[in-house]
Amino acid sequence: MASVVGTYARAFADVVMTPVGVKTASQLDPARALQELHGIEALLKESDQLRRVLENPSIPGDRKRAVIDAITTRLGAARQVRNFIAVLTDHRRLPLFSEILKQLEQELDGRQGFAEAQVSSARQLNDPEKQMLEAEIAKMTGKRVRARYEQDASLLGGAVVQVGSTIYDGSVKGQLEKIREQLVES
Repeated sequence: MASVVGTYARAFADVVMTPVGVKTASQLDPARALQELHGIEALLKESDQLRRVLENPSIPGDRKRAVIDAITTRLGAARQVRNFIAVLTDHRRLPLFSEILKQLEQELDGRQGFAEAQVSSARQLNDPEKQMLEAEIAKMTGKRVRARYEQDASLLGGAVVQVGSTIYDGSVKGQLEKIREQLVES
């Protein structure tokens, strides 16, 4: 299913991302598209009845699209977002919507040159420390950084940064673990 999820995510990312230098009247802002899709995701999670209607193969497609039209109109969603939800519904991919949305976020981030970083630190970082850390991550990755911060007292000091599947461990706990491994090897 991962390939199906990726296919839909890439296809909608193609719709959202207009080639550089090409301006169209129907151009869609990636942040707005994601916000609207998250709104629809929340509605689907809140309403079992809505989800059952849209996923029910015995309900005709035109009725489902009428429901989608009503929802997207009420939310003020873009035409492309409405069409995307309709395609997912028509192809019975709505149960994969959350996975597709997560993959879409990663696809759009990559295309816009962003890297998502998860930063765990022993204590709460202040703004100058966060800016310095994000600048270092940007240097290492060559991308602009969107960082999420959390506090983890077990680190003792320093920080652990995860960008994608790469982990940069600058914590005291990590350094102590390296020293322990070296002593065991000796």
